[in-house]
Amino acid sequence: MAEAALADPRRIDARIAAALPPGTLYAVGGRVRDEVRSALDGAPRPAKDLDYVAVGLELAELVARLETIGRADVVGAAFAVVKCTLGETTVDVALPRRERSSGVGHREFVVEAGPAVSLEDDLARRDFRMNMLARALPDGRLVDPHGGEADIRSCRIDILRPETFEEDPLRMLRACQFAARFEYSVTPGTMAAMRAAAHLAPTVSAERVRDELTKLLELAPQPSRGFELMREGGLLEGLLPEVAEGIGVEQNQYHAYDVYRHSLATLDASPPGDLVLRLAALLHDVAKPRTKDGPHFYRHEIVGEELARAMLARLRFSNEEVQAVAGLVRHHMYAAEPAQSAATIRRFVRRVGAENLDRQFALRAADVIGSGLPKRGEHNEKFERRVAEILAERPALSARDLAIGGEDVIAEAVSAGKLSAGSRGGPLIGELLQSLLEQVTDDPARNERAQLLAAVREMLSEPPPDERI
Repeated sequence: MAEAALADPRRIDARIAAALPPGTLYAVGGRVRDEVRSALDGAPRPAKDLDYVAVGLELAELVARLETIGRADVVGAAFAVVKCTLGETTVDVALPRRERSSGVGHREFVVEAGPAVSLEDDLARRDFRMNMLARALPDGRLVDPHGGEADIRSCRIDILRPETFEEDPLRMLRACQFAARFEYSVTPGTMAAMRAAAHLAPTVSAERVRDELTKLLELAPQPSRGFELMREGGLLEGLLPEVAEGIGVEQNQYHAYDVYRHSLATLDASPPGDLVLRLAALLHDVAKPRTKDGPHFYRHEIVGEELARAMLARLRFSNEEVQAVAGLVRHHMYAAEPAQSAATIRRFVRRVGAENLDRQFALRAADVIGSGLPKRGEHNEKFERRVAEILAERPALSARDLAIGGEDVIAEAVSAGKLSAGSRGGPLIGELLQSLLEQVTDDPARNERAQLLAAVREMLSEPPPDERI
């Protein structure tokens, strides 16, 4: 069999099932849930992860059998999990287990794994009934001891035991993101258990919170559903207090909602799939509660930039994501005036960054929709067209776009006696290049080698500021 064919889950299923005793292998996890969803609504959902449980075997026998078809590495001896690599595909094959939390925040467990644990018990330890499904392999029979298929048919999220959230508080956030992504409802009993365990939410590691928020923001058609469930369940203030501060903070006549609901409406109006843009939509007005002065929110974009940086760093988002979101928040109040001079618009592009314009404009469009009021004119669209026209002229937007480079400026500085021979530059060179960039921003026609070299010589011939009369 060609190794490339192993990308097909059915081929992997068959190969693993053939290596194990009949009736011992089951597919589990989100793959089985999504197979049931697809069977009900006809929407294809390719498997992202292949997870299996093998019943009735000791760990040593499981490893030995898997080694006959590929590489088998035990990665969780206590949990009896084996990473099985077939060609370029690696899957998890585990023994069934029971586990009981003995600490706070999903950190300490008493685990029992092996042939003495039934498949039903293994499924029961999972978070929601809709995820407590298995499929027997290779015959494909659905195993549903806890009513998961009925929950999927009814589009609901339900827990099996009230202590589910106490055992792992992250499950509360998972309930919120699943509800938003799948457009499911959360049962009253599940909501009651969430409110009872909400005080444990801050014990969850920042990385795990970030991962669930990422799924919610990237994949949910309307992420606001998830954030509203977090608010109703008592999670929002503990996990995202900066967002919760906007609840009940009224705005001026240009907004139909308070700050919190405006942020959610803006978030829903932003396109799915772009994590940075959706984070910026959620946080663009995050500083309004702290900058409110009557109907005004002076400098909220500046304060908001710092709040967004601190919040996203706390949640362990990458430096690149933090930087990109903070920039969008900082610049979201730009003046969309098509009549501005070309030089002013070129400076706007330099501030925002040409690579960030699409997101900045998309954030403005979502912000307008999120106001909850009828759109007022076409000035944003006209401004964007004006920016596009100016960018089509290919103006210099950074020192790299100048007709001369750092080496040219260094040579002039050495010739003028401002730097020693062999110098590689320094602050002076950066200042000169930025001055040239300002000049060509005002007048792109100046971006010609001879003119720029003449400008450098003129600047180098000027006396220092403290020697001028």
